[in-house]
Amino acid sequence: MGGRTTLLYSEKFLNYSLGPFHPLRPVRVKLTYDLIQSKGLLNEDTVVVTVPRVASEEEILLFHEKEHVRLVQTYSERGSGLLDGGDTPAFKGCFEATSLIVGASLGACDKIMAGKFAHAFNPSGGLHHAHPERASGFCIFNDPAVSVNYLRKKYNVKRLVYLDIDAHHGDGVMYGFYNDPSVLDIDFHENGKFLFPGTGFPDEIGGTEAKGLKLNIPLPPGTGDEAYLKAFHKLVPDTVRKFRPEIILVQCGADGHADDRLAHLRLTTNTYREVVSEMHSLAHELCDGRFLLFGGGGYTLANVPRVWTVAFATLAGKKLDNGIPEPWSRRFGELTGEDPPNNLHDNPTRDDSKTIGEVDNVLEELASYLTD
Repeated sequence: MGGRTTLLYSEKFLNYSLGPFHPLRPVRVKLTYDLIQSKGLLNEDTVVVTVPRVASEEEILLFHEKEHVRLVQTYSERGSGLLDGGDTPAFKGCFEATSLIVGASLGACDKIMAGKFAHAFNPSGGLHHAHPERASGFCIFNDPAVSVNYLRKKYNVKRLVYLDIDAHHGDGVMYGFYNDPSVLDIDFHENGKFLFPGTGFPDEIGGTEAKGLKLNIPLPPGTGDEAYLKAFHKLVPDTVRKFRPEIILVQCGADGHADDRLAHLRLTTNTYREVVSEMHSLAHELCDGRFLLFGGGGYTLANVPRVWTVAFATLAGKKLDNGIPEPWSRRFGELTGEDPPNNLHDNPTRDDSKTIGEVDNVLEELASYLTD
C-alpha cells in the first residue's frame, strides 16, 4: 500500500523566525529536510519535492478576518509589534513568511486533490493556534484551518478528518469549526490544566449539528507510548471509519516527544510512526489515499527532525534503519551548537498503571458526553 508522496520545502521557510531567542526555531524544518535527504528518501521514484507557492490574500481570508490580515501586513512592513499577548512577535516580512507556509499547505491540497500525489507533507505548517481574528501561540495564520475551507470551497469536499497530535490543543482549528458537521476534529494533547492554551476538555464535543464530531483527549503529564497508543487505537480508527472522510489531515506536532522543552509528555518516534501508519491505512481504505500531513510544535532540536523524518517515511511507505548519517550529525552541530542525536528511532516508553488508568478515565468521560 503506497501512493506517490510529495514533500513541500523551500529554504524560505527559514524566514518564519520570531527572533533569535524564541523557542520556535525555524532551523528545525531545514534539519528535517536534510535528514530526510540524508536517509535517501528523496532518491525514491515515488517521493518528489515540491517548491511551495505563496498564498494569496483572498485565500488567507478563507479563514481569517480582514482586520487581522491588515494588522499582520502593517506590522510586517514595520518590522515590529506584538501579534498576540506576547508569544508571537511580528518581524520584518512576517506577512510574506507566513503566507508562504499557508501556500505550501494549499499547494499540497491541490496536488492531492488533482491526483498527482496521494500524500503530502508540509513540515513548516501546522500553525493551529491562530484564530480568525488574531495570532496566538507562535502562529500568525492558521494554515490547517485555511486548508479546510480551501478544500471545501475549491474541491467541494463535504467530509474531512482533522487529527491533531501536537502536545498543545489545536484550539484555532477546533473552535474555528466547532459548529461545522463537515469536519471531524480529533485532538490528543497534554491536559490544558498544565499547558497552553488551557483548552480542549472532554465536554467540548461540538455545537449544533456538529455535536459529537469534536473529540478532545487531554492527557496527563508524563503519558508515554503505551497509554497513548492504547487510547488512540480504541478511539480513532472506528470513529474515522464511521465518518467516512474524503481526505485526512494530520497535524504532527513533535512536542509530545519526551524531553520537549515546552511540554511534558513522554512519546517517542514509535507513537508518531504508529499514528501516521494507522491514518495512512485509513486514508487508503476510505479516501483513495488522500492524506495531508502538517508539522507543528517541537522545541527540542534533537527530537523534531527524527520525529518528522520517521513520520514522512511512514507516509511514503518506507522503512528506515536506525542510523544517523555522520554528515548530518556534523551539520546539526554547526547549525545548532548542540549535540546531535545518536539514533533515528527510540525505545518505546511504558506507562505505570496510574497513568494508564487516568487515560482510560479520559476516554470514559468523553464517552459519557457523547452518549448524553
